Amino acid sequence: MPPDAGFSGHTPAPAHRLPMDGILILHKPVGPTSHDMVSRVRRLLHTRRVGHAGTLDPPAEGVLVLFIGRATRLIEYTADADKEYVAECCFGAATDTLDASGTVTATADASGLTREALEEVLPRFRGVIQQIPPMYSAVHHEGQRLYELARRGKEVERRPRDVVIHQLELLSFEPGTTARARLRVVCSKGTYIRALCADLGEALGIPAHMCALTRTRVGPFRIEDAVSLEELAEAASGPQGLAGLFQTGLLRPPDAAVAHLPCEQVKGDALVRVRHGNAIPVRTPAEEDRPVRIENNEGELVGIGHYERVADEWRLQPDKIME
Repeated sequence: MPPDAGFSGHTPAPAHRLPMDGILILHKPVGPTSHDMVSRVRRLLHTRRVGHAGTLDPPAEGVLVLFIGRATRLIEYTADADKEYVAECCFGAATDTLDASGTVTATADASGLTREALEEVLPRFRGVIQQIPPMYSAVHHEGQRLYELARRGKEVERRPRDVVIHQLELLSFEPGTTARARLRVVCSKGTYIRALCADLGEALGIPAHMCALTRTRVGPFRIEDAVSLEELAEAASGPQGLAGLFQTGLLRPPDAAVAHLPCEQVKGDALVRVRHGNAIPVRTPAEEDRPVRIENNEGELVGIGHYERVADEWRLQPDKIME
């Protein structure tokens, strides 16, 4: 699919500039890269400050969380969040990329595979497991991306990495010489679903690869709330212009990315100190080892900080200031 397939390219002229600070839950279709989607949103919203919280490969679709303007300072708090996928795993063929975009490297008759046999191996892949990053991935090796080496026909040794599979559920199973299974996966950052599909095949003694993938959730952001690029373009070119994005709720406030964090409300002289990046004394925190959402007395996000103990008192140290 060419980079702009399915998108008219129409970019509404801005009637006036607006402070574009917020979070956009976009539904990425199959085909474009995550960078393609970022580029298109930059053109639509007339801003360069757009980043995303976790890449989706071109063959995958689903939730791509974009951060606009000053909200880009909060990307890390969503990028590290758990993610949820619905994956289709095909048994009977393996590929060099571990997904349907690659070259077939092995085949076998999968007609003997049953739903019961697949469900029997699933518990092995729940909890903390180790994965070897695919050669076709963006992981660095001696200053180069693995996929760059793979495209030159080189394969290097990769160290296994710990990932966490919080939930792994078989949604459906279709037997046959090429059997298919739909899986729901809730996992930690850094999990390769195509590697999971290939590893399931290895555990069953049948070559396998991931033939489709939809990301249904990133942290608190769900696919039910995602909008297409076409819907975004239509809203931005409407009579209200870019202001309509705020009024329709398509652009969420930056604090939606950190609503799960503990909160410390600050006012008066303490608020002035925090805005200048200075630590302030606070009461003993209920949670000591998590980032802290700092708000003013009107509930507006001021920044992100952390608690630290100095001598006999606790202090709140700002790390990021949004204003």
